[in-house]
Amino acid sequence: MKSAKTPPILDPMSGARMFYFDKDHQSVLFGDIRDEDHWMTNYKKLEIHPDEVMDARSIPYPNNSFYLVVLDPPHLIYCGKTSDMAKAYGVLDKKWHEDMRRIFNEAWRVLKPNGTLIFKWADKDVSLAELLYVLPQAPVFGDKKQANNKSGTNRFWLVFFKAEECA
Repeated sequence: MKSAKTPPILDPMSGARMFYFDKDHQSVLFGDIRDEDHWMTNYKKLEIHPDEVMDARSIPYPNNSFYLVVLDPPHLIYCGKTSDMAKAYGVLDKKWHEDMRRIFNEAWRVLKPNGTLIFKWADKDVSLAELLYVLPQAPVFGDKKQANNKSGTNRFWLVFFKAEECA
C-alpha cells in the first residue's frame, strides 16, 4: 500500500512492471490503462494491476508533480490483438504518431522542472528515427545505434531532462 503522499516517480504505462527489480517500490506510482490478468500460452499468469488506472494520454495529476517519469509505451503494430505479445506489451494503433505525442506531452507536463524523463523503446515495428521525429523534445542522451542481436529488435533507452527554463 502506497502512502497518501504522491510518490516522486511516475510510470503511467507500467503494465506488468517487467523491467523493475522491485515491482512494488514505494517511490514509484505505477499506473496503467489496464487492470487485468491473462494466462499466456506458456501457462504463466501475466498480472497487470496498477496502483492507479490511468490513461497516459491524459495523466490525472497537476503540472510539475513528479521528479522522474518513466515511459515504456507499446511498440508493436503488427501482432494479433489477442497474442501473448499484445497482452504483455499492448499494441499501437494506426494513429500512433498522435498518441505518442500526447503521451510524451503529458509526461513532460507532470514532470517537475529539473526533472528527468526516461523513455524505453523497442524498434520492432517503428524505428527509433520515426519515434524521435514525432516527439516534441530531443533526448539529452541514450542509445543511438542498433545492437547486433538475433531477434532483430533493438531496445533503446532515451533520457530527457526538463530544464527549469522549459517549465
